[in-house]
Amino acid sequence: MKALQSLNKYLYKYRGRLMLGFIITIGARVFAVFTPQLIRKSTNAIEDYVNGDITSIEVVKDKLLLNIGLIIGAALASAIFTFLMRQTFIVVSRYIEYDLKNEVYTQYQNLSLNFYKKNRTGDLMNRISEDVSKVRMYVGPALMYGVQTLTLFVVVIYFMIKAAPTLTLYTLIPFPILSFAIYKLSVAINKRSAEIQKFLSHLNTYTQESFSGIAVIKSYGILGRFNSEFEKLSNESKDKNVNLARVEAFFFPLMILLIGFSNLFVIYYGGMQYIDGEIESVGVIVEFLLYVNMLTWPVASVGWITSMVQRAEASQARINEFLNEIPSIKNNSPSSAEKIQGEIEFKNVSFTYEDTNIVALKNVSFKIKKGETLAIMGKTGSGKSTILELIGRLYDVDEGEILIDGKPIESFNLSELRQQLGYVPQDAFLFSSSIRDNIKFGKADATEDEIIEAAKNAAVHNNIIEFNKGYDTILGERGITLSGGQKQRVSIARAIIKDPQIVLFDDCLSAVDTETEEEIFNKLNKISNNKTSVVVSHRASSAKNANHIIILDEGKILEEGSHDELIEKNGYYKDLYEKQLSEKEN
Repeated sequence: MKALQSLNKYLYKYRGRLMLGFIITIGARVFAVFTPQLIRKSTNAIEDYVNGDITSIEVVKDKLLLNIGLIIGAALASAIFTFLMRQTFIVVSRYIEYDLKNEVYTQYQNLSLNFYKKNRTGDLMNRISEDVSKVRMYVGPALMYGVQTLTLFVVVIYFMIKAAPTLTLYTLIPFPILSFAIYKLSVAINKRSAEIQKFLSHLNTYTQESFSGIAVIKSYGILGRFNSEFEKLSNESKDKNVNLARVEAFFFPLMILLIGFSNLFVIYYGGMQYIDGEIESVGVIVEFLLYVNMLTWPVASVGWITSMVQRAEASQARINEFLNEIPSIKNNSPSSAEKIQGEIEFKNVSFTYEDTNIVALKNVSFKIKKGETLAIMGKTGSGKSTILELIGRLYDVDEGEILIDGKPIESFNLSELRQQLGYVPQDAFLFSSSIRDNIKFGKADATEDEIIEAAKNAAVHNNIIEFNKGYDTILGERGITLSGGQKQRVSIARAIIKDPQIVLFDDCLSAVDTETEEEIFNKLNKISNNKTSVVVSHRASSAKNANHIIILDEGKILEEGSHDELIEKNGYYKDLYEKQLSEKEN
């Protein structure tokens, strides 16, 4: 149970409630064990009347009625305590589930992009949902029934030894066999549980990707292939669960069998001791039979509890894999509310992607003053987007240095740095919410006028008001309701409503026509006064008004300068500009 030790901090946090639950559990079990003793007394009263030790039937009736009343009272008290027991343990398990999910989610937020490139969404979701649910069963039902079982064993065995020590030893003979069987079955359950949880992540990932890519699947006419693959995965999942169920199926029959042997021992050895006079009355045998059968559920639940613990152990081990992951991007500075002015400088920056070992940048240097616009152009894979990701500190450089306002980028509080950036990615991501909420994602307290103004500046307002519900239109997953160009422009509106000091545009108008692009950039130039802008584009029309233009090729700066300077160089930029200009005229 090494993996489950990471939950000790939560058990300590709710120690008061758990201790109260433990006390209530003891009370519930103590009241429960009164019943066999009262039945023994009732049996003895009847035996005494039959043997002539009590001659009055009225005395026997009075004793029986008294015992019946006490049995009912003990049962009611036990029931009330049992209700309170569930209210403590189960409620605590829900609190711990809440805390653990928040811990996992916070860790997910802190982990770098490299982590998400190595792990699939379905696996991430499975660990924060299915695995956490399995862990909750450990800190809830498993812990509750475990305490209940342990308490009942202690209390029952105490009263058994007090009533007949020798008979108690005979009664407990099957329990060492039970302990060994539980150990062997637990090992098998733990192994199979880990396999099931791991495979479930694979199944969830396949399902999630199938739904996300349903348009591609339909357009290629490969529904049958995906259905066959899903059926194959489902059958494999079924087989793994059946294998686990087969092992778990041994528990209850084994428990009942061993309890049955205990009953036989009580009847045989108890009867022999009664005949030999070692036991004073038949009531003791009846009491022992009730005790043994009271242990039936706890003993049988040992298997169930063990199964829950083993599943929780396997799930928590998977959760700990990600909780123990150390974010590669660390926040080295405390909050300071320091405002960024907008000067950006790269000094001999080199960067290689860890997951692919692709060298994205090689010894890149440039400087952008506050309020200036830098345009970055180049072929696909030349390192354009990497520069934006490094400015947002989504990655740290391998060599060189990035300065913001003359200070190393690592010296800024990470959260505050990103709050002052407006980033529009190439692949616009919109959430499954209304258009209004997607724009307000950049500024949660934005007014309606601010939302509309941002949409107008992104040249998407006229498109939005044509929808039946306007800004209240609910978007499908990843914004599938909108066209590619509309998604990009809503994403731009989301960035500019934030009013950031640095704006990063990653080829974010590739899905719109040249006229719309120029309209948007003209508006952005007006509202971006005194703001630093970095524009990545394949179109020279987007770059010509920039203060400085960089042409990248295989991670190196091939050309740089203003529009006029690059035209005079008769290089890559001039060729691209003249080619695109002629295409526009045609």
